[in-house]
Amino acid sequence: MFENLSEKLQRVFKNLRGEGKLTAENMEAGLREIRVALLEADVHFKVVKQLMEAIREKALGQEVLQDLSPGQQLVKIVRDEMVKILGTHQSKLRMANEPPTIVFMVGLQGSGKTTSTAKLARWLSKNGRTPILVSVDVYRPAARQQLAVLARELKIPLFAGPEGENRPLELARGAKREAMQTGRDMLLVDTAGRLHIDEELMVELSQLKETLNPTEILFVADAMTGQDAVKSADEFHKRLGVTGIVLTKMDGDARGGAALSIRQVTGQPLKFVGTGEKTDALEPFHPERVVSRILGMGDVLSLIERVEETIDQKKAEEMQRKLLEDDFTLEDFRDQLKQLQKLGSLESLLEMMPKVGIFKELQKQKVDEKELTRTMAIIDSMTPKERSNYMIINGSRRRRIAKGSGTTVQDVNNLLKQYGEARKMMKSISGGLMGMGAGGGKLGAMLGKRMGKFKMPPFPGKW
Repeated sequence: MFENLSEKLQRVFKNLRGEGKLTAENMEAGLREIRVALLEADVHFKVVKQLMEAIREKALGQEVLQDLSPGQQLVKIVRDEMVKILGTHQSKLRMANEPPTIVFMVGLQGSGKTTSTAKLARWLSKNGRTPILVSVDVYRPAARQQLAVLARELKIPLFAGPEGENRPLELARGAKREAMQTGRDMLLVDTAGRLHIDEELMVELSQLKETLNPTEILFVADAMTGQDAVKSADEFHKRLGVTGIVLTKMDGDARGGAALSIRQVTGQPLKFVGTGEKTDALEPFHPERVVSRILGMGDVLSLIERVEETIDQKKAEEMQRKLLEDDFTLEDFRDQLKQLQKLGSLESLLEMMPKVGIFKELQKQKVDEKELTRTMAIIDSMTPKERSNYMIINGSRRRRIAKGSGTTVQDVNNLLKQYGEARKMMKSISGGLMGMGAGGGKLGAMLGKRMGKFKMPPFPGKW
């Protein structure tokens, strides 16, 4: 996400690096380029205007640090002002004084409302809550069935109502009773949508709101629709009093205009973003982390959190020992690849890395996701002895491994070469992180301490 905007902003900052100091002239030139980059990213023109005014005021004021270069000064100012636009801090879900906390999921048809309801239920379950689901969308064919399928997959209870019941208000009332009787502390209501905003839809949603008095009304918007998503969110807010936004399909939005506009236009915070199709692809929205990602600083904290949630702690500690002791076998390589698959796509992981040093070079690499499966098939075709000592794999063994894995001898050769290079690279990264923790300031110490708990798997593919 934000690829286009990120590239253009980094180009602006790079052009300023050669300047001796930040002057009115070079600052105005930089601001013009930033303004164009934001508008091309489909950021709302009012938001762009406000952002430009705030940056100009700070840059010409007394807040500029004299020990920073012009590029660094502008990066700092842009970062601070963009964080303000997005909300300065994470906006968490509000909870009712007495359970159940009722959350309405509202939005236009096709925005990903039903899937987001299931994703949010999964996220709540993982964070100690006990949600129950209900769909009151009695108009769209199979809408209620879709939520039922997702609920079964996640093993989260769903209130289906009496057979033949198709009145939204009665379904909602029944779901609330069910939540209270079964001790569920969260009720997620998947409401009906339309292809466009109409009076009938708004009347129904207003009646549901009056009947259930929800704690949260989350507007689900498709980030790919850009300013249309912002406009719809604003209209829903004026009619219903939206309390937060869920932006879906953020992984496919290279521009990012909706994310940068929606809070400022509606006055309501972004609470979650959808980053993929699977039910685990929902993340709380952290404004400062998103801005860091846009400005090429990466989002290492989110990466750490994702890894800590996914990676087996004992296996990670054992893998760290093996890496440091140069005892990293092909069996370990395969185990690491399996762990890597659980983290999500390689592109999403690399996107969280800072665009500096070795990580900048990694950003340029295009890795075929199928390469992971091919690599594991090759390793699975080896004997335990071959996995523990790849040096014994001669020509005849390579031919046998290729035949057994449905690949070519060249594929096997490439894997063994990459494996040898990966061992060297992982040992280098391991040492670098430990050093960063020893003397790299607060951030370095924190990363060294937390990242010392795990090691990212080597990436197969052409480097």
